[in-house]
Amino acid sequence: MPRSTVRMSAEERRLSVVRAAIAAFARGGYEGTTTAAIAERVGVSQPYLFRLFRDKRAIFLAAARHGTDLIRQRFAEASEGLDPPAAEEAMADAYRDLIADRDLLLFQMQMYVAAAVAQQAGDPEFAAEIRAAWTELWDLVEQRLGSPVAAGDFVSTGMLINVLLALGYPRDHRVWSSSSLLAKGPDAH
Repeated sequence: MPRSTVRMSAEERRLSVVRAAIAAFARGGYEGTTTAAIAERVGVSQPYLFRLFRDKRAIFLAAARHGTDLIRQRFAEASEGLDPPAAEEAMADAYRDLIADRDLLLFQMQMYVAAAVAQQAGDPEFAAEIRAAWTELWDLVEQRLGSPVAAGDFVSTGMLINVLLALGYPRDHRVWSSSSLLAKGPDAH
């Protein structure tokens, strides 16, 4: 009996590369991740990878866009039509669900480092593309919470959660009780 092969479209393959890249960059960072490792993870050859993306930089930027868009879309869905306090709670719940994916969490951290290194190395366009994606996320949070101060408080709490999780603090450690949002912990609902 002939084996059935399902062919992916180029767009589906690009998405699979982006997802694999998030996982690879989450562990190795921009500098420490090779396109060979990404190609192997997704199951394609490097030449095919370069037909989908012109270089590693383009892969990383596509992954950064995908990751921030995913968070922004989930926040938008969760907070649609809610008043600011309810929107804050809904977005916090959505974020707890999102960061259960440790690759996404660690990739965010790598994304910030890559932008800073690129800026210092004289590649402001790379950093600007990452900032543009992140600014769209910020703008949604500010809109849904009604003020830049509320957005700043929400985002700073999220950043602290990212740091605590990345550092591996156990759920019962005292640092989780440092604010009312943190007191719920990374996986509370």
